[in-house]
Amino acid sequence: MVLFDRIPMPVAVCDPYGIVRLANAALAAQWGTTPGRLKGRDMLDLFPPLDAAQVDRIGQALKLRRRSRYTVSVTWQGTDGTHRRGELSVDPVSDTPDGVPDLLVMLRVTGESAPRPAAARTPLHRNEERILALLAAGATTARAARETGLTTDGVTYHLRQLSRRWGAANRTELVARAYASGILEPGVWPPQVRSSMPGTGAPDGNPAAT
Repeated sequence: MVLFDRIPMPVAVCDPYGIVRLANAALAAQWGTTPGRLKGRDMLDLFPPLDAAQVDRIGQALKLRRRSRYTVSVTWQGTDGTHRRGELSVDPVSDTPDGVPDLLVMLRVTGESAPRPAAARTPLHRNEERILALLAAGATTARAARETGLTTDGVTYHLRQLSRRWGAANRTELVARAYASGILEPGVWPPQVRSSMPGTGAPDGNPAAT
């Protein structure tokens, strides 16, 4: 246990579903906390993936009892507001070839950017929050329009504005940033906006929301 905690690279042992069983100090430092406080947390809530297909690939591998190494590109926001990018290396490990494996997960930080200006942290409108939650649940633009009462052009307008504000390259990264920024509640399905977020329930007030 002492040796595990002294490994300089951020490392965790997770169950087959990605729930942290054990984390070392280097991983906890990414969140400004202690290893014990990460126990029971979902690794993908802590480090949201940029490509869901990479996660699906690991799930399929576990079903087939494969033991290769898999990588997942992730992004998250540190406690100091710094946006970071990294890569999770995931190795299925078990005592026996037929046993249900745990996951040995190592984090490599590949880049970071300074905290975004205040304009990037302005409160979201109700429709923006609802669209993000629907998007996280896999909704199409058409479904998001039906659920929010907007036109498809109105939904697209909000998505473009959010992508521009947060510097997101695509919708997957937009959802990842919403989780990393604490806008979407981690560990909840279907996805929900955090009720304690400042500005939650701000008026729509946008000409495109028609």
